[in-house]
Amino acid sequence: MKVAVVGSTGLVGGEMLKVLTERNFPVTELIPVASERSAGKKISFKGKEYTVVTPDKAIEMKPDLALFSAGGSTSLEWAPKFAEAGITVIDNSSAWRMDPSKKLIVPEINADALTKEDKIIANPNCSTIQMVVALNPLHKKYKIKRVVVSTYQSVTGTGKKAVDQLMNERNNVDGEMAYKYKIDLNVIPQIDVFMDNGYTKEEMKMVKETNKIMRDDSIKVTATTIRIPVMGGHSESVNVEFENEFDLAEVRSLLEQSEGIIVVDDTANQKYPMPMDAHGKDEVFVGRLRRDETQPKTLNMWIVADNLRKGAATNAIQIGEYLLKHGLLN
Repeated sequence: MKVAVVGSTGLVGGEMLKVLTERNFPVTELIPVASERSAGKKISFKGKEYTVVTPDKAIEMKPDLALFSAGGSTSLEWAPKFAEAGITVIDNSSAWRMDPSKKLIVPEINADALTKEDKIIANPNCSTIQMVVALNPLHKKYKIKRVVVSTYQSVTGTGKKAVDQLMNERNNVDGEMAYKYKIDLNVIPQIDVFMDNGYTKEEMKMVKETNKIMRDDSIKVTATTIRIPVMGGHSESVNVEFENEFDLAEVRSLLEQSEGIIVVDDTANQKYPMPMDAHGKDEVFVGRLRRDETQPKTLNMWIVADNLRKGAATNAIQIGEYLLKHGLLN
């Protein structure tokens, strides 16, 4: 199988190459793709060296699958051109997520919606992915009415420039700023730009994407997204109100039995999910399970996942695995 990775020199692109190797995805030929500026660079993959090419050159090389992680404008320009050439695109940007003609996929939840005709498939936002993976088994059993989520998101979600800013600040080095403010020893209550309703774009992504992925517009979601000075993963405090009564032991059991979830919930021994434990892992970690004592049928939970893995690269590759397994790739 010929696989193109568009944005192969970026943080998520690098993670995609790592995940393709670890999950033993059947790549017979890798086509690393980046902008004109990076063309000609060498990328090492499974002990072989490959030359980075531009998107037009990649299309000529006729890959079976193209994993895109090069930003929205690149996706809007190039994904349709790859699709027109018969190449299936799995896109990690926000470009196609809310397009009604495109599927927005988390394999554990809605991969069954995919068909051979889907040539551009959207990978959801990182903070949405980990939340819906944990919510889905509970929604099936108790039906979710409303979700209140506050996120605590890693600087890796912004990219290399943000990682450099954090490390520069930590080492008292002057350098380029990814954020308007200092991030080390600070918390920034803004991710992406503000919209007319006072919410950020990231917050509204979580609202709209949750409804689309879970195929239920009745679920009400309100979000506050926050950037914190950590690397390794995003954390979320989630308050979930259900239509039906739940049993806490049953909630724990449902989560433990669900694909892609690891429950870490042993408060007696101070064990709960943390970004440093999720780093480099593909699962979504859930803990701090407890009733909201202020109102009925409401659960509090804490969700952590590596935003570059399940939040981006792993989810995209799991979509590719599903397509392959069900004969949906040409």
